[in-house]
Amino acid sequence: MVDQPTRILTFQNRQRTCALDLRLLRRIARHLIECELKLVNYEIGFHLVDATEMAGINERFLQHHGSTDVITFDHGSSPERLHGEVFVSLPDAVKQAREFGTTWQSELVRYLVHALLHLSGHDDRQANRRRVMKREENRLLRRARSRFELGELGKTRAIARKTQNYR
Repeated sequence: MVDQPTRILTFQNRQRTCALDLRLLRRIARHLIECELKLVNYEIGFHLVDATEMAGINERFLQHHGSTDVITFDHGSSPERLHGEVFVSLPDAVKQAREFGTTWQSELVRYLVHALLHLSGHDDRQANRRRVMKREENRLLRRARSRFELGELGKTRAIARKTQNYR
């Protein structure tokens, strides 16, 4: 008897900074995992959180003060199977998008790619390995952009409110 592949991908949206199309985000994640990383075995939970929750996770598990963009917990991934949890701070994505002249949607997908690379065994603690990981991150982000309209992931609620006020 051959074991069937496990394909579990969950998203929990506990933030209110950005309205978000979770179905599209799930499609992007599944494409990256199955088509780009060529994996069929995975069990990954994505938690989209606010800065306060992220700061608490960062303090509790990494002993770092303040919020951060993305934290990945590997629960026993291997070259054939990804298994982990990913926490993404949408307020940090919005802030960094402004800083780097991009969109928060692109930053969000970058964080997703970054987490998947960590679960795939990439490490960014040493400069030479960080460069390799960054090149792969940029390559996969370009692939996602060529296949999906990242702007369709949603609009920030502040912009949506302003638009409604002008109608």
